[in-house]
Amino acid sequence: MKSTLLGLAALLAAGVAGFGAAQAADKPGPAVIYDLGGKFDKSFNEGAYNGAERWKKESGKTYRDFEITNASQREQALRRFAKDGNDPIIVMGFAYEDVLTKVAKAYPKVHFGIVDSVVDLPNVASYVYRADEGSYLAGYLAAKTTKTGTIGFIGGMDVPLIRNFGCGYAQGAKAANPQIKVIQNMTGTTPSAWNDPGRGAELTKAQISQGADIVYAAAGQTGLGVLQAAADGGKLGIGVDSNQNGLHPGKVLTSVLKRVDEAIYQGFKDGEEGKFKAGTHVLGIKDSGVALAMDDNNKPLVTDANKAAIEAVTKDIADGKVVVHNYEKDNVCPVN
Repeated sequence: MKSTLLGLAALLAAGVAGFGAAQAADKPGPAVIYDLGGKFDKSFNEGAYNGAERWKKESGKTYRDFEITNASQREQALRRFAKDGNDPIIVMGFAYEDVLTKVAKAYPKVHFGIVDSVVDLPNVASYVYRADEGSYLAGYLAAKTTKTGTIGFIGGMDVPLIRNFGCGYAQGAKAANPQIKVIQNMTGTTPSAWNDPGRGAELTKAQISQGADIVYAAAGQTGLGVLQAAADGGKLGIGVDSNQNGLHPGKVLTSVLKRVDEAIYQGFKDGEEGKFKAGTHVLGIKDSGVALAMDDNNKPLVTDANKAAIEAVTKDIADGKVVVHNYEKDNVCPVN
């Protein structure tokens, strides 16, 4: 057992040390640590990677990153980067909340960031998104598009964050059509729920058998199975976090963009300029933090009338005329 732990520690040290080797030795650069699923998950983590790459291209500098393969590596990677002097260090996902709290207290002079959770410390920037607002738009569009009057939602790990996606989706759908039926399923209760495309496909087929002709996935890599099954079944999927419209052109109605790329880019940029801003940053429709993806891949699926309707609802939310209930505030969804 001891040798196994030592081997893991050595492997981790070698892995994180290998990233960003070109970074100037006298001034370690920023770093990002992804959540389970890998940086090329076509969703949440890949959005962060795109933001880091944008900063790299614009600044001409390098950064370090690390892809965890199990939960025990979260704290190890954080401490390693902090010890090496990387700054800022941004972690992806609510699952980092506890370990970041410990590490940020241990390294008070290092700046940290976290996406999708809040750590209330003077050296931590917390980036939280109004995913309910973006999901509201998706639900509204789905209700306007469905031919069966039944739509579906498949979440990853059953936690309030993902329930918030589903609740926003149902609110938007009910606003567009009070009679619509919204089927909701969660993939599981452990982190493996983010990385199970097979299970995502099974749940999608089950929802299709119940009449759903549009299925929205907020489930990391599991969502890839959802989109694949929807396309194979002649139905429409809705992607999340990154623009997934191109994964199955003509079969993905839209994608709910959560601009995690902006959080990483801005965090890295602020750190570079000595302007890192601690505290909670809430990014919604008004802040261009969430939106629906519209491009050539889904253009044939969205009528001019529906596009105009979405633009009007988007403006109403931004102006405060439409208020989307945030499930995470009270663990209650006002619609069924």
